[in-house]
Amino acid sequence: MAEDSQKYVVHVFGKEGCAKCAMLNRRLDALLASPPWQGRFVKKYEDLGTEDGLVAFCLAQCLNPSRVPAMLVTRVGADGRESYIENPNPGAADSVCRRSRLYQYVGLQTDYSAEGKGIITPEMLEAVLRDADRAAAV
Repeated sequence: MAEDSQKYVVHVFGKEGCAKCAMLNRRLDALLASPPWQGRFVKKYEDLGTEDGLVAFCLAQCLNPSRVPAMLVTRVGADGRESYIENPNPGAADSVCRRSRLYQYVGLQTDYSAEGKGIITPEMLEAVLRDADRAAAV
């Protein structure tokens, strides 16, 4: 894992009244409340029903509005600024996250195909957090 002082923000993009968005938030909250993620990763909910949420979504430039909920991990630098973490293996097959994994950056978006069934599992969430740690260590 990356050094303990490394901090991350997990941006969750969702909508009011969306059951899948609520489930993603609950699963991520539970994961971030336990070691080794506790205190190093924080969640920021980006509500797509607000101007701020839409601006954050547009600035990401890598999320599909038809595949919400979604999440994108950023690293917080020494100066306090956030930067997206590049996917170290864009396009590589992923047995855990499958087609939900983002191509360019470390994150997920919901796969509503017959294969993905619109589900983001706790295993997928943990795989993304591990990827953020590994990518930051490089």
